[in-house]
Amino acid sequence: MTVAYDVVIVGGGHNGLVAAGYLGRAGLRVLVLERLGHVGGAAVSERAFAGVDARLSRYSYLVSLLPRRILAELGVRVELRRRRISSYTPWERDGRVGGLLVDGGDELRTAGSFRELTGGEREFAAWREFYGMTGRVAERVFPSLTEPLPSRAELRARVDDPVAWAELFEEPLGVALERRFADDVVRGVVLTDALIGTFSHAHDPSLRQNRCFLYHVVGGGTGDWDVPVGGMGAVTGALAEAARAGGAELRTGCEVVAVDPGGAAGPAEVGYLDADGVERRVGARWVLCNAAPAELARLVGDGVGGDGGERPEGAQLKVNMLLRRLPRLRDGAVDVRDAFGGTFHVAESYRELEGAYREAAAGRLPSPAPSEIYCHSLADRSILGPGVPAGAHTLTLFGLQVPARLFGAPMGVRAAAGVREAALAGVLAALDGVLAEPLADCLAVDAQGRPCLEVRGPLDLEADLRLPGGNIFHRELAFPFREGNGEDAGRWGVGTGRPRVLVCGAGAVRGGGVSGIPGHNAAMAVLGR
Repeated sequence: MTVAYDVVIVGGGHNGLVAAGYLGRAGLRVLVLERLGHVGGAAVSERAFAGVDARLSRYSYLVSLLPRRILAELGVRVELRRRRISSYTPWERDGRVGGLLVDGGDELRTAGSFRELTGGEREFAAWREFYGMTGRVAERVFPSLTEPLPSRAELRARVDDPVAWAELFEEPLGVALERRFADDVVRGVVLTDALIGTFSHAHDPSLRQNRCFLYHVVGGGTGDWDVPVGGMGAVTGALAEAARAGGAELRTGCEVVAVDPGGAAGPAEVGYLDADGVERRVGARWVLCNAAPAELARLVGDGVGGDGGERPEGAQLKVNMLLRRLPRLRDGAVDVRDAFGGTFHVAESYRELEGAYREAAAGRLPSPAPSEIYCHSLADRSILGPGVPAGAHTLTLFGLQVPARLFGAPMGVRAAAGVREAALAGVLAALDGVLAEPLADCLAVDAQGRPCLEVRGPLDLEADLRLPGGNIFHRELAFPFREGNGEDAGRWGVGTGRPRVLVCGAGAVRGGGVSGIPGHNAAMAVLGR
């Protein structure tokens, strides 16, 4: 077999593009094969509504984990815009309505918002102390994500804080939240970062909630989540340009159907259908898989690389919307632009999140349905074309605690679609509960007169993007250290148990989110050999 390429990359998502950029610049012959008609994977901008010039970040919305170092080394120029408002959480108590506003630019305003909710100073002091601790952890952990994978002991020494290590890495997160905070709303705001795309609860002994939380608070060494100017498509478009400039070949409309992993001495081989549906095979010294490990196991046919044989499971509902105007709030004391300027929390108190988990675990859609909302257009209107009215805004809603099992295939396609519509009704009802007017009255309409609203459940993400179970992290997230003394592909966290096949996507040890980190680390593993 002729080895036509040094590296073939399966999947043209952002991590595959990062790997291609590094390897091409190093002088290797690189081929990227992407099933869809465009690169970018889940990090894309698309016109979701017929006849409406609004380019929404359809699946991934914000950027935190993408190191500036990667952008600089690849010569990628994108603007990531900081949001002044961190979050807004509506509340109602004893007939009073209000909202907890966390303003990153005004600590006194934030302290006042905590005081209005809790009646004192204690919770805000605890908030500052807790996030001061996570900030120090972020400063120490984030740089390690693009270095050889440390051992548990090495990372613990790097953190150098026994309390932080216990609370984030050893005890269920709920222990720390209940010890540090007294208020139900405040506890819930913190817990949400542990549940994004993860079906879990505060005291889950598996610590999956801790792993999810860690990745949400270490990004950039600060934990900030930024808006990509031009949308997610601007990020992956720039990464694709960098990969091509480095000499990588990007082919779209090419579905990989088989991977022969080769061996220690022989090359690997990739079988794929080209854009004309013709089956082709190509040899390579290395194969990097930007698909989920379970998908790689299917392509190889040996069953190695999944999560112990368990099917990955996502747990989110994604709703994209275009509004004629932002809705009025029941809380009239806050500017609606501030409320939607950060992360807008709905039904995400501690009790509500725990109750939602119990209901979903029992096989029911949670009620009230927890969700959080992002308004890209408040920070960046470049995603809206000149034909979109000035007052219009995008909203993206991310529903929590809705695992794929609730939409299960055994029910049939029509039944699963019914569950999706019921889940949509649930999150919109919860949102309407904190608004002074129905959201439906604010929705824009497309060229056919239909409301500009798109909903995608876990099984839709599986169909659209080949994410097993709709899991946005490809599989369970892992703590960013190695267990035991495993070789693990040169200690980069990208090994698959096959000498010539590495994972370069979110399923790597330090995967998840729009980060480019697995792509960088897989490239370093190849270059190190």
